[in-house]
Amino acid sequence: MTPTLVFDIETAPDVEGLRRLHDLDPTVSDHDVAEFALQRRRAATGGDFLPLHLQRVVAIACALREGDSFRVWSLGTPADSEPELIRRFYDGVEKYTPQLISWNGSGFDLPVLHYRGMRHGISAARYWEMGEDDRDFRYNNYINRYHTRHLDLMDLLALYQPRAYVALDELARLCGFPGKLGMDGSKVGEAFREGKIEEIRNYCETDVANTHLVYLRFQLLRGIYDAQSYQRECELVRDTLAKSREPHWRQFLGAWKTG
Repeated sequence: MTPTLVFDIETAPDVEGLRRLHDLDPTVSDHDVAEFALQRRRAATGGDFLPLHLQRVVAIACALREGDSFRVWSLGTPADSEPELIRRFYDGVEKYTPQLISWNGSGFDLPVLHYRGMRHGISAARYWEMGEDDRDFRYNNYINRYHTRHLDLMDLLALYQPRAYVALDELARLCGFPGKLGMDGSKVGEAFREGKIEEIRNYCETDVANTHLVYLRFQLLRGIYDAQSYQRECELVRDTLAKSREPHWRQFLGAWKTG
């Protein structure tokens, strides 16, 4: 069975990059640099969501289903740099050649990783393979929207129609899964400035767990799992998370209403 790797990233404004692009005085605080960029964005677009190339990766969480095992974790440590987190993600692709699973990964997570990988001079040969060295990748690679090595659940379930997109939190909760717990993406930048890295990492992990559970439900929908195999997969997730003493997993299990 091909391993599946569900992934999610969390980002904050790239203060260093903003200083460089706008030639800002080094005496300006990081907070003021971020506010400067957000105000410019609000004036230009009406919102404060920065362009993807200016989103600094501060956490990457993964859920790996391989063989008889399942695990969820955050890459690296809270002290690791952005380049180290991105390298670890691409190293995982190199090691496992997994099927990547995401929610809006095509519209956000992967483009951010592309731009930030470029920024830091990171190499990711397996991820970018498109058939030059491995013929199997010519017709199924991570880059093409309609190939399955990367499955963006949000994009596919909407049949690639933006007007049909839904939020992961709402779909997860409709299915009886926990949904968002304690934070959402709009709060990550402020939490990062306040040094709440562990909280961000925990939030990212629960997002990945929700995405994995939605993926299991999708596999039931498309007939890959029958009712029994679907329940076994859900129980594997429950049993794995129940072994953790981390409060965010106790909260997650408490909010999980159905299999």
